Amino acid sequence: MDMIQGMVPHLGMKVSPRLVAASYILELSSQELQQAITEELNDNPALELLERATCSVCGSALEGSICPRCLRQQKIDQPSDEADFTEEYFSSYSLSGGTGEEDFDPLNQVAAQMTLSERLMMELQGMLPKSDLPIAEYLVGSLNDNGYLTCTVEEVAEFFGVPVRRVELVLGILQSLEPIGIGSRNIQECLLIQLSYLAQDGLAIPPYAQEIVTDHLHELAEHKYGKLASILGCSTDAVAEASEFIKQRLNPYPAQEAEKNEPGSAKGGAIHVLPDVIISSGEQQDRFDVEVVESKRFFLRVSPLYNQLLNDVEKEAERFSEDEKRHIQHYVSRAKLFIANINQRRQTLHKITQAIAEAQTDYLSKGVRFLKPLTRATVARELGMHESTVSRATASKYVMVPSGEVIPFSNFFTASLSVRDVIKEMIGDEDSPLTDQEIAAKLANRGIIVARRTVAKYREQLGILPSSLR
Repeated sequence: MDMIQGMVPHLGMKVSPRLVAASYILELSSQELQQAITEELNDNPALELLERATCSVCGSALEGSICPRCLRQQKIDQPSDEADFTEEYFSSYSLSGGTGEEDFDPLNQVAAQMTLSERLMMELQGMLPKSDLPIAEYLVGSLNDNGYLTCTVEEVAEFFGVPVRRVELVLGILQSLEPIGIGSRNIQECLLIQLSYLAQDGLAIPPYAQEIVTDHLHELAEHKYGKLASILGCSTDAVAEASEFIKQRLNPYPAQEAEKNEPGSAKGGAIHVLPDVIISSGEQQDRFDVEVVESKRFFLRVSPLYNQLLNDVEKEAERFSEDEKRHIQHYVSRAKLFIANINQRRQTLHKITQAIAEAQTDYLSKGVRFLKPLTRATVARELGMHESTVSRATASKYVMVPSGEVIPFSNFFTASLSVRDVIKEMIGDEDSPLTDQEIAAKLANRGIIVARRTVAKYREQLGILPSSLR
């Protein structure tokens, strides 16, 4: 065989190091960004940080030791006599910046507490490859107050363009965490996961408990022990034993109990989450201002000394050795690139948040029931960005909304949250149990058209029993 050497044209895509660095910075959470900045400051002598005093609640720039934003919010929340309020506020907020017990503590204001979702994500970060973390965040962000998953694995797979099996594997890891039963798709799966966990832990499971949970929850809820005994071919005492075990050992609402025991709950020491972005009411009605907090928190620049050295290198190169020139040029270029990536991150976050605020005006003004269906793809199309850019920019980041609440960005992208919220409200206010068909009819009267099957699906996701069992 003859070997022939030649040139063959090949068309391919090469990702530039600059793009990789920009994507990395964009993806970082606020805490991770601060760590990255600290590391870069330690490694790069040409980079300088000018720190600015910021509020520990909202991140806004302080005037002296006072946060104007929190002061305005407190005036709104407490519409008492203005003079009395101002005197009380300033007497407790030390202008000297002291830390005595009588000083005003802004952390008692509106900062969000560490949630169960945050703890789950912290654990998942150590258990999953980085490529699966966006899937995990989507799943955790789709948990309702009871800890149930409010989306299907098929929907998640379609969103990320990955096989369903991959989503199921990530979900399986989530379901292995405490509280046991978290991430379940319905009550039955929740209880079965808990039974399996208890069995693996060496606890004796009564006969028929698993079979009752698997196939006969309705009969159990109605206390039809005789019927269950007939179906299972056992005594009513055996059914009663299984029933008592299920009642005492299993928890159909895993997240509720877990939230009570979280370190950040009202019963424990509060852990606060600072927002990455603040959305505040604008001067015009239904208009909102967006502020990226980090732009107020710090200011990066190239060291004046290194700037001067670079100018000297360009004008009088003969004064410097080759190593000195390489050192100066390398670190100045590196500092400029790092600063450019930080600025691009701010601009991208600002654009995305502004687009979200314009799309969710009613939600920001009136509350969660007015949340409109919105996807990251929709925001990306509007801004002319790639969907992955929007996903990276909003992952693991938090927003302070006009009410003062700090929420994850993922809250804006829960398409069916408002419908579930209305269903939950209807059932909570019902005089007599509403059937799924009646709920669908009431929703239609409000202009929300959903099928009875969809109502049933959302009701199950909320962990609410059917009308016959309520």
